[in-house]
Order: sequence, then C-alpha cells, then structure tokens
Amino acid sequence: MIEDKLQNQEENLQTQLDVDVNEELMIHLNTIIRDCKDKPGMLIPLLQQTQKMFGYLPEDAIHRISRELEIPFSEVAGIVGFYSFFSTTPKGKKVIRVCQGTACYVRGGKDVLSAFKNKLKISVGETTKDKEYSLETNRCFGACGLAPVIMINDHVIQRVKPSNVGEILKSFEE
Repeated sequence: MIEDKLQNQEENLQTQLDVDVNEELMIHLNTIIRDCKDKPGMLIPLLQQTQKMFGYLPEDAIHRISRELEIPFSEVAGIVGFYSFFSTTPKGKKVIRVCQGTACYVRGGKDVLSAFKNKLKISVGETTKDKEYSLETNRCFGACGLAPVIMINDHVIQRVKPSNVGEILKSFEE
C-alpha cells in the first residue's frame, strides 16, 4: 500500500518534470525555427535538430514546424515517416540495432534478436520502462563478413552470440 503511494508520487513528479522540460524545449525550438525560417532546404536539418533536442519528434513539435514554416503538416509528417532515422516515439539512452540482413540472419541474427528481446523484456520498436534501451532491427550494416552484427548507439559489435547478450548489456551499463 505504502509502496503504491510512493510509486504514484514518483510518477506524478516525473510527469511534472517532463512537462517543464518539454516547455523549455518548445521555447528553444521556436528560436531554432526563427533562425531557419527564411533559408531554403532547412526542413530536414530542422527536423534533425528537433529530434536531437527531444530524443524523438513529438507530434506537437512537427505541428509547430509545419505551421511556422508554412508547409502542410502532411508534407512534414510524410518526410518524417519516409526517413528511417526519424522517430516519433521516445527512444532509450541506448538504441540497440540488430542486423537482420541475409548474412547476419543466416549466421544467427534471428537468435541474437530473440536473446535481446528476452533479456530486455521488450519487442522490436519498444523501449524499456526505465528508458535505458530501445530495440530495433536493420537490414544491413555492410559488415557481412563479421556477422551477426549489432550496433548500440554508434558502437558496432561483431560476431555476436546469443549467449553474449547479457555480457554486452553489462558492458554498456553506466
């Protein structure tokens, strides 16, 4: 009972902190938009900056960009949906990408992916509750001779075995 109350208080506090942070980020976004507004070809760089600030592209930010640049929302949302490096959902601090290209798949990439799913208790496209890890798949990293390959943020890890997943995760703990 007491633990539930403490959990609820902690969640309420985190929600308020998230709201305050988002308000500050939106103010900063307005400044960036003003700087980009009259420069042609700035939509994608602006979306990239916005994603870097928020960690993803919130719908409110996409609407604001659309409105301020006077570009239809459908066009901006279409660009966000087209490019795989844009995300409309929050990501974890560490994004794990498991290659599912032919060489990696044949050499055990499917089993590596299953091991990450089991260890993190999430599916592809999801983020752990503590927002530490997100799990994604990729088609190819261009390192087929080193298969199976994964990336954690910008770190490439080669010849991954399902039995090494726990050790790999431990090496990325702060």
